[in-house]
Amino acid sequence: MDRIIQWLEAHQLPCYYKKFLGIECLGCGMQSAFILLLKGEFFESFKTYPALFPVLFLIGYLILHLVFQFRNGARVIKFSFIFTLTIMIINYVVKLSIN
Repeated sequence: MDRIIQWLEAHQLPCYYKKFLGIECLGCGMQSAFILLLKGEFFESFKTYPALFPVLFLIGYLILHLVFQFRNGARVIKFSFIFTLTIMIINYVVKLSIN
């Protein structure tokens, strides 16, 4: 696992939105938060990017729904997406107001 984490740290993608416009995008911090999560630093991961946990839930549930066709799966995905996007926007606004 350490090798995977080291490889991910060495190969993080740059944010071109931040590079060219000088402000962070809605996804800035997600890669770093994911690496912190893999290291077991859950609180630091949450502080870095609070929407990571809902994003991971959304992706995982979407995959399971595609395989098992849950009865209310589309509704859960829709509300999960709205919740995740809301957290992303709130996080973005807070980051902009702090900087």
